[in-house]
Amino acid sequence: MAGDTGMAGKVALLLWAQTVFLAGATQLLVQPPWTPAVLWDRVTLTCQGSGTDGDTLWYKEGRRWEPEGRDSFTVTESGTYQCHIPGSGYSPPVRVSNDSLVLQVPAGALLEGDTVTLRCRSWRDLRRNSVSFYRDGKRLATLHNGTELSLSHLELQHSGNFTCRWGWAIFQPFRSAPVPVTVQELFTVPLLEGPPELPEGSPLNLSCLSTPSPLRPPAPLLYRFYRDGQSVGGPQGSPQLLVPAVGVSHSGNYSCEVRSEGGTVRKSSARLGVTVRTLSVSPQCPWPLDTPGAQWLRGSLCPCCSWSCSLWPCTGGSTRVPGSARKGPPPVQDPQATYMELRGPRGQPWEPGDIYDNLQPKL
Repeated sequence: MAGDTGMAGKVALLLWAQTVFLAGATQLLVQPPWTPAVLWDRVTLTCQGSGTDGDTLWYKEGRRWEPEGRDSFTVTESGTYQCHIPGSGYSPPVRVSNDSLVLQVPAGALLEGDTVTLRCRSWRDLRRNSVSFYRDGKRLATLHNGTELSLSHLELQHSGNFTCRWGWAIFQPFRSAPVPVTVQELFTVPLLEGPPELPEGSPLNLSCLSTPSPLRPPAPLLYRFYRDGQSVGGPQGSPQLLVPAVGVSHSGNYSCEVRSEGGTVRKSSARLGVTVRTLSVSPQCPWPLDTPGAQWLRGSLCPCCSWSCSLWPCTGGSTRVPGSARKGPPPVQDPQATYMELRGPRGQPWEPGDIYDNLQPKL
């Protein structure tokens, strides 16, 4: 059963002297707080709700039953009981057994990480030489001393139908009726949310989302974040991971883990791929644009700023790339144009440091 029932008004109550069964706004309390209840325990049922005192209606086996108007009474007959308060709703049914051998568990919700005690009890505590406990027909343990078995660190797969067997040396052993036990989630499997792609230098914000069970007061949870299997944040109380400015090295597969404060319950999210894009920078001319002839030199001759790509270096951002080290495909040229390399004074090639005030093409 999922931990989040989604029903308004359903809350969790800590049980030590009594058990609360929840159904809408009407609650049926059982004392002593074990299920199934047994008649030889002198079971007391108490109906609580938001209605007016004295309006409680009782049902046994689905039919109206005395005592009318009383909020509490001690059970003297085995059967299935339910109460109703007008305007407040019906309680869930509670069975009071008269079996001579029963397996009992604490009434109320069981969540992941809990410890549960199983009690194998017989009427008048009949003699026995062993007690065995079973889940779904498979034996869990056999005790030669004592009648209680504790199971700690419960997990979802520990749910099932539990029984016990009371054995004698010379008599046929007796087996109890099965008791269904359901372990519910302490919190849901986390979901990691964040952008799958973002540009270099942007902030990265990842959220590890997990919903705690409404059946318990919210317990502290700890969060840890991973990139490619390596820890990058936590353990921490915040479900968020913030990287102020990402670089290419921040690309990878991210995941998060949520665990209870004691660490008995741990759950991990699916992986989220995050890619950081590199910003492209266009080559820029080393000459100021107001230099005479510079606009013409930035034409379609080549991606650089001179007549010959090997003559002037191009710059990307703040880094200068020497012309001799420049790599890449040749520039796309206009098939209608004729190109030539202009020579400097006395037919010599242009020097990189030369700046001519009246540089113009001569046709």
